Amino acid sequence: MSNPSPTPSAPAPRQLLIVEDDDAFARTLTRSFERRGYQVLRAASLDEVQALLRDAPAPGPAAYAVVDLKLAGGASGLACVQALHAHHPQMLIVVLTGYASIATAVEAIKLGARHYLAKPANTDDIEAAFARGQGDAEVEVTERVTTSIKTLEWEHIHETLAATDFNISETARRLGMHRRTLARKLEKQRIK
Repeated sequence: MSNPSPTPSAPAPRQLLIVEDDDAFARTLTRSFERRGYQVLRAASLDEVQALLRDAPAPGPAAYAVVDLKLAGGASGLACVQALHAHHPQMLIVVLTGYASIATAVEAIKLGARHYLAKPANTDDIEAAFARGQGDAEVEVTERVTTSIKTLEWEHIHETLAATDFNISETARRLGMHRRTLARKLEKQRIK
């Protein structure tokens, strides 16, 4: 009597954590990744990420993570990147942001992110970022385009925001402007 051949098992679903406080955007990303075979968990804050890490079996709640840089209340997604990487160093983390800057990109990578993408980014862009393990020496090096004073001001504001861990009051103090003036400028530049 011959042993029946084992039935091929379905591949294990890829597990993804989405850290995003914009519920509509998080739902859209969730549906898109679920259609691609991912099991998706969601968190909207550092506290929710830490609860997931506490409750998940080792090595962690997921092998992949998409983290929004700016969370509700001015909280920084960089703290989430740091917590996720500390708990599961092999997790592939992609940071998404509508507030892209060199300073936050560098910090995200130093804290454990695999890649940093400016919004709008779609599921294809995010999956491509997960797959990119090495840097690309063939990327074209271009001259910095002369920018307007408004653009330079925005870059300076964003660098200061990143340096203060997105604390609006401290950023306003360091920039020597009223907090409400800074809030208005940030609202004009908001990209979500």
